[in-house]
Parts: sequence; structure tokens; C-alpha cells
Amino acid sequence: MDSFFASVEVREKPELAGKPVVVGADPKGGKGRGVVSTCSYEARKYGIKSGMPISRAYKLCPTAIFLPVNFPLYIEASKEVMSILRKYAEKFQQVGIDEAYLDVSSKGRELALSIKKEIVEKVKLTCSIGVGPSKIVAKIASDYKKPDGLTVVELSRVKEFLSPLPVRKIPGIGKKTEATLNAMGVEKIGQLAGCDVQELMSRFGKWGIYMHELANGIDESEVREEECCKSISRETTFEEDTDDPENLNQTMEDLAEDVHKSLVEERFLFKTVTIKVRYKGFITRTKARTLEHYTDELGIIKDTAKALLKEFIDDKMVRLIGVRLSSLETRRTGQKLIEEFVAS
Repeated sequence: MDSFFASVEVREKPELAGKPVVVGADPKGGKGRGVVSTCSYEARKYGIKSGMPISRAYKLCPTAIFLPVNFPLYIEASKEVMSILRKYAEKFQQVGIDEAYLDVSSKGRELALSIKKEIVEKVKLTCSIGVGPSKIVAKIASDYKKPDGLTVVELSRVKEFLSPLPVRKIPGIGKKTEATLNAMGVEKIGQLAGCDVQELMSRFGKWGIYMHELANGIDESEVREEECCKSISRETTFEEDTDDPENLNQTMEDLAEDVHKSLVEERFLFKTVTIKVRYKGFITRTKARTLEHYTDELGIIKDTAKALLKEFIDDKMVRLIGVRLSSLETRRTGQKLIEEFVAS
């Protein structure tokens, strides 16, 4: 989907169409803390991007429309889109709130045009679609023309399509890997495709082999149905850095209640709790605990999160804390949890 959160907000508030829209923390006149979740393409023209400090985004475009994150609204829109996509292919794989793979045998372009048309008509949102002989090619093609794009890459054109693109276009290649490749004289995907595999292995291990395959358009992973939601998380940035244990614990309890609400609404059980603590200076630490049994108990979330947090409470000033539930599975109708067996 195209700039999903911001696009859903514009759909709900048509008067925002054509204006720079930023979804994220409250900028508080340039003094706010927190980050940008996403922004409209109009906002991107000012240099604003996801993950940027909200204060920086405000300085780049103080006239932008700044909106808080509204997860329930985006989840509902996502469900509408995914229900449409599922109808077009037997093999379907959702990989995020706004992204999915479909395995179709033929007529890729015609099918893609039909999908785009139905999503616009029924959900009032645009999307960009990539069609290719493998998941990696389709993924890169989907980002090639945005917004509202459609890029079809035939098998015979894979190398021609990939070669001139920056190596960063390959999913999984981040800033550090890109910098290492650039230092090796590798800036384009075509150059990576022609690299000596042994040299890549010496620098990156097994990841070097995988990068080389992806650069050549080789991706044998299949489109398969998976639980789309891999984790549920919430975090908050304090108005002022704090080392107050009472404040930290109360905030963690509030975050636990928030993730628990989403967990129950989506009918999930969890097995792993992870907390995140970011100190002054942006030093970030995480710690996780995996339980013996699946559960959806709020008390367990709170107790586990606070127990993990206790290990981080010292004299250091904390800027942000968060909690994430993972190892999720859908709760089946009539399924009993271990707590219910004990209670009975």
C-alpha cells in the first residue's frame, strides 16, 4: 500500500488531500519527542521520512498536518484490503499490515490492474504492485514506481531490471552492509551479482551467498500462508528523561494494558514478552522472556514486563520504554488456557 497510515487518514479526512501529512508523535511546536511513523508523499518532498525524530520533521515542515497514530483504524483498513487480495490467488502471504504476496500462474498485469481497481473502489486507497518471477523481484518491483504504480518484470528482463538499482534496494541490506559493499566498490545490484561468492562469504558469511542469489533475482522461497501478525508492541517517549522507578513501572503497566487490549481484540495468545529501554543518548537495550505456555493474561504481561524492567532501573536517565508480545498464535474457539485448567 502507498504511505498506508497517512493514506488512511486522508481517506477519513478528504480535506487533507494534497497536503503534507505526518503520522506519529506530537511535535509540540518542534520540542516534541518521539518519531515519525509514516508520512504522505507531499511531506516526503520536504525531506520527512519514517523513523525521523518528530522535532526534526516539524523543523523541515512546520505547516504539515501532524496526526497521532490510530492503530485500530489502520488495522480495519488492512483487513479490508487483505480480504480483497485473498480472492485473487490460492497462495497468499501477508507480510505486514500493508503488504502481501500472491502466487498467480499467468496474466499478472491484468490481475494486478483488477486488484488496484477493486481496492480503489471498495477501500478508497491506492496501492503499488510489482509482478515478477520470484518474491524478491516482485518486492523490488513494487517499490519501483510509487505511488499507485504497477511494474511487471518478465523472467527474461530480471537482470536488466535489477542491475542499475542501488544495492540498498535489496531487502535486508541496511546502512552498514551498504557501506561495506560500497567500500568494496559495489554500489549497484548488477555489481553485486557479478561479485566473487567466496569474497562475499569472507565478509558476510552465509548472508553473502544469499545476497548474491538475490542480486541475481534468485529467490526460491514460496508464497505461503503465515500468521500475518508476528508481534504486538507499544512504546512511549517520556516528556522528560526520568530515572523514577514508580514512573517507569506505572508507564510499563499502561503499555501492558494497551498491548493486551490489541491482543484480545485480535484473538491472539502470546508466549514471549520483550521490553525495550532507551537511555539518554539513544543507547537502547532489550530483554525478553519466553513463557512455558501460551496465554493472554494481562497480569502475566504486567508481571513479566516489570520484572524485566527491574534489571534496567538504575541511575541512568531513561528516554523511552516499550513492550512487545511475540510468538503469537490465534486463539481457537473453545480453546482452554493453562490458567483456566488450574482455576477449574
